Amino acid sequence: MEKIDARTLKPEVQAQLRRQTIQLRQKGRRIVQIAAILEVNPGTVYRWCQLYQRGGAKSIRLRKRGRPTGACRKLTAEQEKQLQRLIRDKQPDRLKPPFALWSRIAVQQLIEHLWGMRMPIRTVGEYLKRWGYTPQKLFRRAYEQNPKKVKQWMEDQYPGIVKRAELEGAEIQWADEAGLCSSGYYGRSCAPRGKTPAIVLPAKPQRINLIATVTNRR
Repeated sequence: MEKIDARTLKPEVQAQLRRQTIQLRQKGRRIVQIAAILEVNPGTVYRWCQLYQRGGAKSIRLRKRGRPTGACRKLTAEQEKQLQRLIRDKQPDRLKPPFALWSRIAVQQLIEHLWGMRMPIRTVGEYLKRWGYTPQKLFRRAYEQNPKKVKQWMEDQYPGIVKRAELEGAEIQWADEAGLCSSGYYGRSCAPRGKTPAIVLPAKPQRINLIATVTNRR
């Protein structure tokens, strides 16, 4: 019967075979018999038994394969945390790179500025991917917007406006100015690699500005 190469088995299967090997050995079974029962190479059974004799149950536990987490990385764990914090909380032009957005090149130049390390652009991309950073479409927010003041206004002044509207039988209108353009397009479109999707737009786009309001009434 053809023997199984234990190295090709899943970790949980290997762990079960090792435990069965030790159990059978403790019951007095010989190496050859155990190998025949479990359908593995006798040399593998012998090695497992030797490991158990030298170190007990913990010695036959499977260790995580591959390199340890963080091995061969150019940035230390602390540097990675610092870089993620800067990308999350700052804009590139507030630091050193002359960019408005956090592209791979911007991150590459920031690394060089902070630690004098010239990292390949592909490696920069791998770091960003590992951290869960992905290219995303931006949303707009007014530069003058102050969330704290907005919250304070909503809590202190707005309740009074609501009461006054109720007393006068009035309605509260929320107004906003917007602009529309027939050539505007947003979002992303999937397409085969190397074949950029196209959208048909008018040569002379039409534009219009408008002011719209909504009320609190449903």
